[in-house]
Amino acid sequence: MSDTTDLFLISGATGKTGAPTVELLRERGFRVRALVHTLDDRATRLRELGAEVVHGDLLDFDAVSSALVGVTAAYFCYPIDPPRLLEATAIFAQAATEANVRAVVNMSQSPARREAHYYGPREHWIAERLLDRTPMMTTHLRPTLFADWLSWQWVRHDGQGVLRLPFGNARHAPIASADQARVIAAILANPAPHDRQVYPLYGPEELDHYTIAKKMSQVLGIPVRYEPVDIPSFAASMRARGASPFLAQYLGNVAREYQNSGVFAGTNNLVEAIGGTPPMTVEQYTTESRDSFASDGQQTMGEGGGMANATIIERL
Repeated sequence: MSDTTDLFLISGATGKTGAPTVELLRERGFRVRALVHTLDDRATRLRELGAEVVHGDLLDFDAVSSALVGVTAAYFCYPIDPPRLLEATAIFAQAATEANVRAVVNMSQSPARREAHYYGPREHWIAERLLDRTPMMTTHLRPTLFADWLSWQWVRHDGQGVLRLPFGNARHAPIASADQARVIAAILANPAPHDRQVYPLYGPEELDHYTIAKKMSQVLGIPVRYEPVDIPSFAASMRARGASPFLAQYLGNVAREYQNSGVFAGTNNLVEAIGGTPPMTVEQYTTESRDSFASDGQQTMGEGGGMANATIIERL
């Protein structure tokens, strides 16, 4: 078990999983070092929580090495774009080994597997194996699609809401980033029972997007409909809003897998068993994020940190 003298490094600390992980650890009295890519208001908020904020890039070996000095355990989370995950993982693995870091919680993704045929899943699988070859205790998280998709590709017009997503009739159990943060914080605080484990993470209930829209409508008190779009149209929309060609193609591949392979489907009790709290339902997530649905979603933004913004690109 950790004590309050331990130091935890959180990479992606201004992201949807990183920021609440910092908050949870600080609430428990732990020392936290937050590695951020941009010094902005989000970084200021982390300082206000009592975290030590350091500025650096996961592709900068010197910056990563410096950030890991004195660290007990770390959360490693690399964005989808730019597509340099394996380079970043190798840099982190070497720097962490030199710094005698004891444990790492690695943000992977649900479709990670050796036999994948597009960028992302296979690279995450290789990254998991690379980290497993270090002296550190390792835990790999493979969440299904974040519930944050719902507020990202959201349109609100004339008192109605529309979800425009290329997911057909397939199903998954959306998982809130806050629920993932509880899992991350719990493992960092007590990594030994989770060494060399791979944890698929899900929300409480598999749903198609027609049902998701209905549940959101009940909470928001307005009509909400799911409007499935084809993958080429979705990719074109992404490009029109400033997404890179790589990201647009990548997300098209994600949508294709979602519809055809079933790799995002499933449920289990790991969020509650590890994090101590049942995962949020779609209704609870919508209630918690009500302000996000008051206007058009983040699909209209071009900021590079989530599937076209910092919310989603962090990880699917």
